[in-house]
Amino acid sequence: MNVMDAISKRRSIRKFKPDPLPDEIIQKILEAGRKAPSGHNRQPWQFVVVKGEKRTEMIQAMKRGIAASKALLGNVGSAEYSLKVMAEAPVTIFVLNPYRKPIVPAEWNQWMIDTVDIQSCGAAIQNMLLTATELGIGSLWICDIFFAYDELCKWLNKECQMIAAISFGYADESPAMRPRKRFDEIVEWK
Repeated sequence: MNVMDAISKRRSIRKFKPDPLPDEIIQKILEAGRKAPSGHNRQPWQFVVVKGEKRTEMIQAMKRGIAASKALLGNVGSAEYSLKVMAEAPVTIFVLNPYRKPIVPAEWNQWMIDTVDIQSCGAAIQNMLLTATELGIGSLWICDIFFAYDELCKWLNKECQMIAAISFGYADESPAMRPRKRFDEIVEWK
């Protein structure tokens, strides 16, 4: 499969088979993330792999966080649905930026560094998603973990910035590509 095929075939999977993923596949996915480009070659990522029995603890931390956010905010968007997906997926990888503390205000220079680091982590995530697709593995990039940010950071025992989570497993669905904006809506030539 070439890169354009992987880009065209990649889907956000929300239903996974219970079959465990071999460690060799997880390592290939992580290696793809490790090889992503990054601003000033900072490589601002750390990956925490959650599988097996630890998934139960992760789900409990996520539930506590969602409950706290729901009590405070009322609306937690699709976080509860994402929780169900994470509970079903055999592997979830948290993407962290070890250079930054959890959500803190920043000066302009720090804000620029943070933005570059987040973009770099996004490149690592995309590499992992495309590699998973190439290997026949389904994936879901999850951002509404932020409704359980404090609880997940505490459970992970990490005092750094949590960027996202990605759940992986053998897909138990084959969704069609979601609609895309027309080319002329998003591209301007000068």
